[in-house]
Amino acid sequence: MNELAHTPIVKTLRWPDEDATQAFAARLAAHPALRNVFIELRGDLGAGKTTLVRHLLRALGVTGRVKSPTYAVVEPYELPGAQGRDEPLNIWHFDFYRFQDPRESDDAGFRDIFASPGLKLAEWPDKAAGFIPPADLVIQLEVLQDESRQVRLRAQTHSGRDLLQAVGP
Repeated sequence: MNELAHTPIVKTLRWPDEDATQAFAARLAAHPALRNVFIELRGDLGAGKTTLVRHLLRALGVTGRVKSPTYAVVEPYELPGAQGRDEPLNIWHFDFYRFQDPRESDDAGFRDIFASPGLKLAEWPDKAAGFIPPADLVIQLEVLQDESRQVRLRAQTHSGRDLLQAVGP
């Protein structure tokens, strides 16, 4: 990973509704750097982590059911290259909520997944601390009293910074 030499770059947004979540996901999906980054999704139960992933995967072109991998730990997706010009895009959606046994990491090949090109999205990354690399971008979601979301974005690498700049104010 291409870590930043200084303090991570932070941006705070407010999403008043799910349409704002969808619009953010569309802006993120349009950025070429998204093809090879690791994004952590943090927040309490019901904060909107899986909803954001669902909108992001739809914006990238995933069809069919997009489900939370709570029991499977990881759901893989592969998108074909656009008009034969691009390489296929591999996407892995992790949910470490029920992750307890470090051997699961080795058995599931997580080390190989994180070392390979593609988009990695992880919910509950703190439960796999020490078994996954630092994220390029951390997205912290918090539900406010009016049901809107406060979103704190923290870029930890140059790729994460590029994504932060792409999603606008």
